[in-house]
Amino acid sequence: MTGLYTDLYELRMAASYLKRGMTEDATFSLYIRPTPDRPWFVALGVERVLDFIDAYRFDRDEIDYLATLGFADETLDAFAALRPSGEVWAVEDGMVVLADEPIVEITAPLPLAQLWETAVINLVQYPTLIATKGARVAFAAAGRPVVDFGFRRAHGLETGVEAAYAAYVGGGLTTSNVEAGRRYGIDVVGTMAHSFVQSHTTELAAFRAFAQDHPDNTTLLVDTYDTLHGVRDAIAISKEGFEVRAVRLDSGDLDTLSRATRDLLDDAGCAGIRIFASGGLDEHQIAALVSSGAPIDAFGVGTDLVVSMDRPAAEIAYKLVNYDGRDVIKASANKESLAGAKQIFRAGDPTRDVLALRDESFEGRALLRPVWRDGTRLGRFDLTTARERARDDLATIPEPLRRPDYAGPVPRPRVSEALRALTDRLRQDG
Repeated sequence: MTGLYTDLYELRMAASYLKRGMTEDATFSLYIRPTPDRPWFVALGVERVLDFIDAYRFDRDEIDYLATLGFADETLDAFAALRPSGEVWAVEDGMVVLADEPIVEITAPLPLAQLWETAVINLVQYPTLIATKGARVAFAAAGRPVVDFGFRRAHGLETGVEAAYAAYVGGGLTTSNVEAGRRYGIDVVGTMAHSFVQSHTTELAAFRAFAQDHPDNTTLLVDTYDTLHGVRDAIAISKEGFEVRAVRLDSGDLDTLSRATRDLLDDAGCAGIRIFASGGLDEHQIAALVSSGAPIDAFGVGTDLVVSMDRPAAEIAYKLVNYDGRDVIKASANKESLAGAKQIFRAGDPTRDVLALRDESFEGRALLRPVWRDGTRLGRFDLTTARERARDDLATIPEPLRRPDYAGPVPRPRVSEALRALTDRLRQDG
């Protein structure tokens, strides 16, 4: 089942809570700390969290394994009897959030809420990272189509599928990942590899074979040997009557090569053939190509996307903010938490958000809502709705914050006076 999707220290804390009767409700808040290279995030993973909580159990094999780690019989019996209960508040999948804004807040008996920490962090962090990366890439492409090419470099098969899902939600990226297409209905696209060209006696023969076999999807990879010679071979295939949709540039100086390619195509009367560029691209390189006016019609992004290379992990935290009706904080330097169950109010773009206590009221819409209570789903998140929500929220982000090279202050929500006063008082009380 799911009981062992956790860290050992979570189990040890839960064992102590159970032994000492510390089973009152606790509220934990999941949020991301400020990160200079990510002024905003596309939140994703809430549906996965609810799936995990719904399925949460310790089965017999898990209990038997824990016995080998030295847990007492009464603790093992208590673990075996645990069943999910409590309440989850969350933002909707696909929503843009700022640092410090809760993505998920869980209120449950303390042992349960503690045991869920590791899995909840895991289930939110990666899809949020990749959805955010996908959005950044899409902003850089300025309306040009972008394809996720990263499956082969993802850290595991399922990770690659989830990356395609997240990149679609955050940036509307299509994918080369066939399983992601089957599972989620994302458009699947693909061209050819250099091996296809190498396996034929000539590049022209390879192009002719591919055009014959895939007449409705003829995109030709032209840089196996000499890129511009490859473009000329693509033109030759087109002149033979095959419908060549695009040529793909996968290496070299893409700015210079795309301009030379466009000239060759146009001079040959092949203005309808598009130029697709790939090869180690990230949002910074794409933005530079777009701003320079490189005549590239679409981009493929692989490794940099699926591992979020420039930011492979978020400063994500899951902190206790209330136990048994008592608000609590963490006061560590640079890692201070804010007390109490919270609400986010948005009136306008995200940079105007207000972070407040849950029972406060401010102008705008409240972003956190109850999504699960004692085993009952209070709402579900589907792919299409999450993508539409991300698209709408991203459209409200101020233009400077959309740039991949943004280096200004990290936007954070305004903290309400009541929330700040409560946190200050608890800090002073020690």
